Amino acid sequence: MFSKRVSSLALLAAIGGLTFATNSNALDITGWTGTGAFGVLGADGDVTLSPTGNTQYGYVTTNGGLTGVGNLPGVGGDGDPENGSSIISPLFSADAGDALEFYFNYVTSDGAGFADYAWAQLLDDLMDPVSLLFTARTTTGGNTVPGISMPTPTATLNPTSTPIVGGAPTWSPLGDHSDTCWSTGCGYTGWIQATYTIPTAGDYYLNFGVTNWNDADYDSGMAFDGATIAGVSIDNPVPEPSVLALFGLGLAGLGLAKRRNSAKR
Repeated sequence: MFSKRVSSLALLAAIGGLTFATNSNALDITGWTGTGAFGVLGADGDVTLSPTGNTQYGYVTTNGGLTGVGNLPGVGGDGDPENGSSIISPLFSADAGDALEFYFNYVTSDGAGFADYAWAQLLDDLMDPVSLLFTARTTTGGNTVPGISMPTPTATLNPTSTPIVGGAPTWSPLGDHSDTCWSTGCGYTGWIQATYTIPTAGDYYLNFGVTNWNDADYDSGMAFDGATIAGVSIDNPVPEPSVLALFGLGLAGLGLAKRRNSAKR
């Protein structure tokens, strides 16, 4: 099982002088790769810390996003994606039936006039899409997942109802558009848990992103935290087998050195 393998690797990493946490109290995006604007934060404005108890969370934002990011299939409505940001986890292994879980909080200053959106998707080891886990898009009222003209999510959400907490959201990743609102539907969802059952054993990436729709003005973003597979954090990459082999050689060398020292005494 993946969880047993991570426990063994954690022990080897501690012996070998490397550190990577499976139960960290702060999200670590070392090893994640991103495009556009992303990072980590503590509690900031309207976005509190997540229910995980972590002292910081990750985020993506359209403020500083790049042109063309987030042209997802199945997105409807008048207009086109303008700019956005995306971040991808390290590669992780999963067995069929494992639960992929994470939290997200969608935040928008744009409202329903030029309806921005955020998403999470599962990718295979070639970075081809496996499942669009959810898309969040602001509406004039009601749920944000799925939003206006968006695909139905494959992940199960808790709570199942995800209305926007209305008003001009205060959150520093929105830049100059923090504490502003263009149209009805501005605000944030609060923290929502997403759960998805892995259908087939394999190696996967988890991808979060956010997109400005039809213009690059009035920004949106998404906070995320607590990404686990079968209860084990995917925040940090698992060492490759070659790294484990080096650990093994190092441990064997230590044992040999001890035997030689004992023989000399």
